[in-house]
Amino acid sequence: MTKSGALQLARSTGGSLSKDQVKSAVDQYVKYHDLHGGEQESRKSNYADLANKYYDLVTGFYEYGWGDSFHFAGGPILPCLYFRYPGETSREAIKRHQHFMALQLGLKKGMKVLDVGCGIGGPLIEIARFSSTSITGLTNNDYHVSRGKEHIFSAGLSEQCCSLKGDFMNMPIADNTFDAAYAIQATCYAPEAQGVYSEVYRVLKPGQYFALDEWCLTDRFDPNNAKHLTAKAEIELGDGLPDIRTTRQCVQAMKDAGFEVIFAKDLAQDFPCPWYQTMDPNYFSWANFQCTRPGRIITRAIVNTLEFLRIAPAGSVGAYNVLTSASDGLLKGGREGIFTASFFVLGRKPLKESEIVNGGNL
Repeated sequence: MTKSGALQLARSTGGSLSKDQVKSAVDQYVKYHDLHGGEQESRKSNYADLANKYYDLVTGFYEYGWGDSFHFAGGPILPCLYFRYPGETSREAIKRHQHFMALQLGLKKGMKVLDVGCGIGGPLIEIARFSSTSITGLTNNDYHVSRGKEHIFSAGLSEQCCSLKGDFMNMPIADNTFDAAYAIQATCYAPEAQGVYSEVYRVLKPGQYFALDEWCLTDRFDPNNAKHLTAKAEIELGDGLPDIRTTRQCVQAMKDAGFEVIFAKDLAQDFPCPWYQTMDPNYFSWANFQCTRPGRIITRAIVNTLEFLRIAPAGSVGAYNVLTSASDGLLKGGREGIFTASFFVLGRKPLKESEIVNGGNL
């Protein structure tokens, strides 16, 4: 970690929280989770606070490790993980996936597009430049709104894009507003899928498309397998999730929300490099050193030092430990084949409510 990177972490850990609030936020966040799943209903009923505390605590680490795009490429969310082809850099993989989303939606100049759960605006900016569309990013996190506005202004896109504060379960947006919508590994934070998909359906114009990139459990997940349950719980703790739905539940929720499911596929199956490769202790790359085991040890030591010297707020090490829980769970889930970081669904809002909705195939 460079000196500037360390200072960035120290300044941004806690997001919109004051330094004095970080430790209590970490403690409250951890209380929402139980590695045996006992607190799932509490997480669902407090989903907004859960997600806000999570992103206030870890956004600084994300920006340090991944820049302004908080998602797997090709598929919310641990820096340095991406679906890629041999020889492809992380930045190339991230841009490729963002362009893929734009092309699936058929975006073109003049269209009004919604980014559901936009984070700090990295994908929004790239897709707006690529497609010449006007994009509204929706996020329920105050710190992400402010950072998103800064990134949009720096990109020279203030006339074309904006960052809007709002809950995606109850969007502050009129019916039939947008020509297209997409969500890149963001709706996994919803307490239940049909609710958020129904809101997207409501704000889309008839006949238009919604491209969904979702975190899901696969058909290989066994709810009676203790190892599977532990991996699931570690992912939920490390990534701020109230629960993780299966691929089949995801598709059914899209249909129940009213969408015609055009296409559904686990994109992770298309890539020769495993999406969890950089978390494997047998894998080493200087380009992603901070994500390797030695890199994690060094990063933790630096964060611990910054916290000890009171440069970083108390609780910063706890926030970093939350992220390492995600790494452990994702590696287990990937190796076992019980979890995918990029389940893609393309849905269409019928031109008329009377149209018969038929689903795609898993």
